Amino acid sequence: MITILSKIQTELKAPKGQFNKFGGYSYRSCEDITEAVKPLLEKYEAALTISDEIVQTANRIYVKATATLRTKSGEISATAYAREAETKKGMDEAQITGSASSYARKYALNGLFAIDDEKDADATNTHEKEPQGQNASKQTQSAPREPLSLEQINDLSHLIEITNTDTRQFLAAFKTSDIKNVPFDKAKALLMKKLDKMNGVQNAS
Repeated sequence: MITILSKIQTELKAPKGQFNKFGGYSYRSCEDITEAVKPLLEKYEAALTISDEIVQTANRIYVKATATLRTKSGEISATAYAREAETKKGMDEAQITGSASSYARKYALNGLFAIDDEKDADATNTHEKEPQGQNASKQTQSAPREPLSLEQINDLSHLIEITNTDTRQFLAAFKTSDIKNVPFDKAKALLMKKLDKMNGVQNAS
C-alpha cells in the first residue's frame, strides 16, 4: 500500500489551473488534483474517495474532509478541516458550506499526495531586499501602503475564519487595528502556513 502511494506521490503532476487575480498567483483546486491523479489510479489499480462530515466544536461548524486511497493491499486516508464562515459576501448558506468543503477536500488531497501549496501564497511576495541602516528604516516607515481592496479583505477574512485565527492578535502582529492596512502577501502567506499545519495525514491499517 505504502509503495503504491509513494509511486503516485512521485509521479503526480497536478497543474495549477486556477488564477487568483487579486493575489496575482496561480493555484490548484480540488478538481485539478483529482483530474491529474485519475490516470495514476488506473495505472496502479487504486481507487480514490473523498467524503465530508460536519463537525461541531463549541459553537462553530467545521467541514471535515477525508480523502482515502484504496488498493488491493489496504487503504490510507488523510483528513483536513475547514471552518465555515458565519457570513460571506455574495454567498448563501449552501455556498458557504460548499466553499468550506472545497478548502477541506483540497487540503486532504494535499496531505494524502504530499502536495505542498505553501509556495502558492509565498509566490506573491516580491522578496525585495529591505534597505539597511537607520535612514533606510525611516524611508520604509514613511512609505505609504495602498489599502487592500474589498476582494483582498474578503480573501483574508475567509482564511482567518477557517483557521480560527484571533483577529486582534493577527492585526497586532502587523501593528494595525484595521485589516485593510495589513500587507496582503505576507498576511496571506502566514494564514496559508497555519492552514497547512492544521491538516494532517491519518494512516488506516
